[in-house]
Amino acid sequence: MSRRNKKQIFTNIEVIDAGAKGKTIAKAPDGKVIFLPNAVPGDIVDIQTFKKRKAYYEGKAIAFHRLSDKRTQPVCEHFGTCGGCKWQDMAYEHQLFYKQKEVTNNITRLGHLELPEVTPILGSEQQYFYRNKMEFSFSDSRWLTQEEIQSDEDLGDKNALGFHIPGMWNKILDVNKCHLQANPSNAIRNAVKQFAVDNGLEFFNTRNQTGFLRTLMIRTSSIGEIMVLIQFFKENKIKRELLLNFLSDTFPEITSLQYVINEKANDTIYDQDVICYKGQDHIFEEMEGLKFKINAKSFYQTNSEQAYQLYKIAREFADLNGKELVYDLYTGTGTIAQFIAKKAKRVVGVESVPDAIEAAKENAQLNGIKNVEFVVGDMKKVFNDSFIKAYGEPDVIITDPPRDGMHKDVVQQLLNIAPSKIVYVSCNSATQARDLALMDDFYKVTKVQPVDMFPQTHHVENVVLLERR
Repeated sequence: MSRRNKKQIFTNIEVIDAGAKGKTIAKAPDGKVIFLPNAVPGDIVDIQTFKKRKAYYEGKAIAFHRLSDKRTQPVCEHFGTCGGCKWQDMAYEHQLFYKQKEVTNNITRLGHLELPEVTPILGSEQQYFYRNKMEFSFSDSRWLTQEEIQSDEDLGDKNALGFHIPGMWNKILDVNKCHLQANPSNAIRNAVKQFAVDNGLEFFNTRNQTGFLRTLMIRTSSIGEIMVLIQFFKENKIKRELLLNFLSDTFPEITSLQYVINEKANDTIYDQDVICYKGQDHIFEEMEGLKFKINAKSFYQTNSEQAYQLYKIAREFADLNGKELVYDLYTGTGTIAQFIAKKAKRVVGVESVPDAIEAAKENAQLNGIKNVEFVVGDMKKVFNDSFIKAYGEPDVIITDPPRDGMHKDVVQQLLNIAPSKIVYVSCNSATQARDLALMDDFYKVTKVQPVDMFPQTHHVENVVLLERR
C-alpha cells in the first residue's frame, strides 16, 4: 500500500461540523480535516482513515465514545446501507441548521459577497414520504451484508428490487419499506417483486446483460393520480402482459400503466419508446388551479409541496405588477413561467430540451395562458443579442439552472441586458456563489431564502434576489 493511502487510526476525536455531500467533519491531531460518512456533529469517535490527501483525510468512525445530542433514531431499516437518506440519524432541526450554514458559507466564502440577513430556511412540513417520483432497479444478485456472506444459512433467492448501493453500479439493495414516497408506492413495489418471483420472471443481471425485468418507476401527484412504468430488457408478450395485467387488477388506482422495451446497455428511457398499456400516457399535477401534464420522461420537481413554496418565493422576490416582460431561463417544462404569468405582462421561457418545451407549450394551452412564449435552445448559444432584439428587453429575469450553474457567457449576457432584478433559484449554492461573484460589481444581493426540498439528505435549494446597483 502506498504511503499516501496508508490507514491511520485517530482516537477520541470530536465531530465538529457537517459539510458537502452529506459528510461530517472532524479534525485530526495534525490539524487536517477528516471527512466522515457515518457520524453526527457532536459525536466523539475513533476514526480509521482510508484516504490521505494533501489537505484532508477521508475516513469512517469505527467506535463511538459519546453520542451527539443532535442525533435521532433513524426510522428506516435500510439506513446505513442505502445511500439515499444519509442524514436520517440527525434530528430535523439540526439538518436545517447545517443546510442554511452551507448556503451562507458558500455565498460568503466562495463568492466573497456581503449578504443581507439570510431568511431562516423554509423547512418541509413532510419530512418523510415527500417524493412524487421513485425509480427502483431489479437484480438477480442482490447486495449481501457481511453477516450474510459469512453465514452458513441458505439465503434463498437473491432477487432484489430496490436501490443501487452507492458507488456500485451492479449491486442492488433489496428494499422492504422506503420512507420517501407515500402509499401505495411500497405496496406496488413489493407486490411486483413477489409476483415476479412466484411466476419465474427473470430479474436483470447488469454485468451479464441478461434477464427480463429492468426497472420500476412510480410517479404520484397531489391530486391522487399514479403512473407506473415497467422497463423490460426484451419483449416477451405473455410474461409482459402477465405482470401488467396483475398490476392493473391489483391496483385499480393506477391511472397510467406504461412500459418500455429497452435492449440497450443502460437504463435511460429518454431515447426509448414509452408504450401506454392502460389508462392515460400521463398524470396531472395541480398548483394554484394550474394543471401540469407529466409524462414518463417529464422533469417535475420531486417534492410537489415544497416546489409550490419555492415558486411562491421566486414570485414574491420578482414582485411583479403586471407590466413587466420576464425571462424565465432554464424553464424546463415552464412551471415557473406559468406560475408567474398572471402577475406579468409577458413571460418568455428558454430551455435546451425540445420535449420539455413541447410539454411547456401544451401545459400553457391547457391552462389557457396566452402571455407566455417558449423557446428551444442551448442557453449559451441562443441567449444572444438577436434573441433580445426578437423578444424584447426584460424587466426581470428568473433563472433556475442545473447544478453546474450558468455558463459564463450567459452571466455576461445578463450583465449586458442589465434588468432591474434577477431572481436566481439554485440547487447548488456553490455554483450559485460563483455566478453571483461575477455579477457583484453590478448587482447587490438583497434577499436570500434557502428552501429544504429533500429532508433526511444534505441537498438544499436557495433563492436569491439581485437588484441593480
